[in-house]
Formats: sequence, structure tokens, C-alpha cells
Amino acid sequence: MSLDIDHLRTWIGRTTVVDDVVTGVPIQALTATLDRDDAPAAQGAFLPPCWHWLYFLPIARQSEIGPDGHPKRGGFLPPVPLPRRMWAGSQLEFVAPLKVGQHITRSSRIADVRMKEGRAGPLVFVNVDHEIRADGELAIKERHDIVYRDMPAPGEPAPAGAACPEDAQWTRRVEPDDVLLFRYSALTFNGHRIHYDRKYVTEVEGYPGLIVHGPLIATLLLDLLRTRLPEATVRAFSFRAVKPLFDIAPFTVCGRQLDAETVRLWARTPEGHLAMEATASLY
Repeated sequence: MSLDIDHLRTWIGRTTVVDDVVTGVPIQALTATLDRDDAPAAQGAFLPPCWHWLYFLPIARQSEIGPDGHPKRGGFLPPVPLPRRMWAGSQLEFVAPLKVGQHITRSSRIADVRMKEGRAGPLVFVNVDHEIRADGELAIKERHDIVYRDMPAPGEPAPAGAACPEDAQWTRRVEPDDVLLFRYSALTFNGHRIHYDRKYVTEVEGYPGLIVHGPLIATLLLDLLRTRLPEATVRAFSFRAVKPLFDIAPFTVCGRQLDAETVRLWARTPEGHLAMEATASLY
């Protein structure tokens, strides 16, 4: 396989702009998916942090879909020839809340493309910067980190897990069944087959089960914060995926308030390893 990082880096600086409107039905659908009992999203209601992922959906024509269910590579994102693609993390700043009924615009730019050698081969990292404006005013700044990697060699052991914090103040057990994953894929128009096609994810990509979406885990971490601190307003949020979670066993989302302005959040695998770590900054 040829991996020409200099060619891939020519994508740096590419931009795209997408328009949308904050409507209530996706909010009510995600509310039901998370098993919340919130009131219906009325005109002017605030959008919870990171629920903007329900908008600006990747609406590619069916003929433009690649074998993994994502749009074919080489459009806005560079054509990285590594088969595994994952949402590695994000760093977000919430400048102003989004509200139902607002016209929103997302401007996106490829900020960086770089390669490094991992234990199992090359890794390519693509950083995308987004700015979201609501009715013309800046509302959210986000850096989205994507990682591409090769398939594991036959019989290659899974990487060892990182230690998980033991000082959780709040916890919630999550049952990640295939219906939950399907509903989140549908809400975000995410065709990536690792989240709903068990034959593909186990036989082609070699995972033991359906993979829980990174942004869904991040949303569940923030949902834990919202449940425990309902009056808090999130100013910034960052998360990093450490180890994948699968639909074959329950996992746990955890949190601890460090001070009046900082909450540490993390997800724990069924084996007790760190799956995702995150920090929320509050007003």
C-alpha cells in the first residue's frame, strides 16, 4: 500500500460551508434515545452541548458511498488509503447557545494532516476546524480529530488497556445494544458500517462486536453531567478516545467535579480500562 503523506497534506486549507436550521424533531429523537424525559423542544429552547452533531449531516448520494459506509474518500477529506477510520476526539468552545429555530452555518477547514508510526503500523491524523454561526453570530468553535489506521495482522493481540480513575463521584451503567447504536447512526445519518453491520465489523474490520460511536460516548458523558449538575452551563469540552467500546457488554460513564469550574469525565470498559477521557469547563 502506498501512503504519500506529501500528497495528503495538499488537502490542508481546503474549506467547505454547510447551512442548516435547528429544528425540534432531532432533539426529541435524541432525548428519547438517551431515555430522558425532557419537555418537547419548543421554539427558542436551548440545544444541549454537543447536540449540534444532529445537524450538518453528511448527505452523500448512494453512488458516492465507499465500502465502509462512509462517503468515498478524496472529497473534502483527504483520500487516506488506510481502511480503519475513527473519531479520535474533539476540543470545543461554546461561545453562545444554539436555539431551536435558528439558522446555522458551519464553516470547516482542514487544519492539519500528519503521519506517525504506531506499534501496529502507520497512523494518519486529520484535524478539521469548524466554526458554527447562529443567525450570523459565532456560537461554537470545534476541532475534530480523525485517525486512520491499518487492519491488524491475523492473531495480533489487542493493545493493553490504560488504567481507569478510581475516584468517580457519579456513575451510570450503559447497555449499548444494537438498537441504541442504530438509532444514533440514523439520527446523525452516519453510514459507517462498524456501528450497525455485525458481519462487516467482525469479518472485515476484525472487531469483536459493533462499535459504540465516539460522539455518542461523549454525549453520554455530558448527559451524566447534565443529570448531576442541571443548572451548570458548559463553556468548553474536550474528549479523547482511548479504547473502543462494543455492544457485547455494558460499560460505565463516570464523572467527578474537581472544582466550581471543572468536571472530569470518563468512560470505563467492562474490563475496567479507560475508554474515553474528557474535561468540561463550566461558567
